[in-house]
Amino acid sequence: MADIKIGNEVIDDIRLLIFDKDGTLMELHYYWTQMVGLRAALICENLKLDKDHAEKIAYVMGADMKSGRLRPEGPVGLKKREVVLQAAVDYLNNAGYDDVYDLCFNVFQQVDDISSRELKRFVKPIEGAAELLRNAARFGCKTAIATIDRRERARLAMKCLGFADIIDLVVGADDVSRPKPDPEQIHFLLNAFSIDRSHAVMVGDATTDVQMGVNAGLKASIGVLTGLATKEQLKGITPYVVEDVSKIEILNTSEG
Repeated sequence: MADIKIGNEVIDDIRLLIFDKDGTLMELHYYWTQMVGLRAALICENLKLDKDHAEKIAYVMGADMKSGRLRPEGPVGLKKREVVLQAAVDYLNNAGYDDVYDLCFNVFQQVDDISSRELKRFVKPIEGAAELLRNAARFGCKTAIATIDRRERARLAMKCLGFADIIDLVVGADDVSRPKPDPEQIHFLLNAFSIDRSHAVMVGDATTDVQMGVNAGLKASIGVLTGLATKEQLKGITPYVVEDVSKIEILNTSEG
């Protein structure tokens, strides 16, 4: 058991820390702009479309390739894979290209395969993530990931970042039937660890992450400003908002 310190506030008696992945433990914009850019480029290569179309397809999927950042409204980084894929399909349909769902589906799979083989070129950790996870483990606090990504891809990312040995459990979008902010992922984790919600904290960069923790009735939900949500948006849901995970401190307790 550990206490969590946020500025001058202490959240006591915590047995489980639940983290979002993208934008919380690893760089959101770096990862997803590369993934979406490659998806758009391969779709256009297959259809013999130019770079202008590739940038527009990436944009509707949620990535502004000119700025190298994600759009705050998503869908990528916020919504399930199927929603992002459908955004590309809809763009192509509107551009006069029919029957492209299978093409887009196969391209998404192709990019998954490429990124799995060359994952180090796609992922970067958020400052302070490794130290926070290791301190939690050292002080007997369980750690878990709740992500909109697929479980196996999330595991691969954690392994690549060197976090695999300090993350106790990963739950992905493919493990549940309802997306964030529905608390299904959190209920899954609480049941898996047999830990009461009063001893768990959610940490995430998106409003859906923080709202999920609130909806689950956790001891606290902490927002970090390394993703898409603004401080004002997060403050509207939780009093606990910090610049990044390096500002979250784990305090040991004598109760273990």
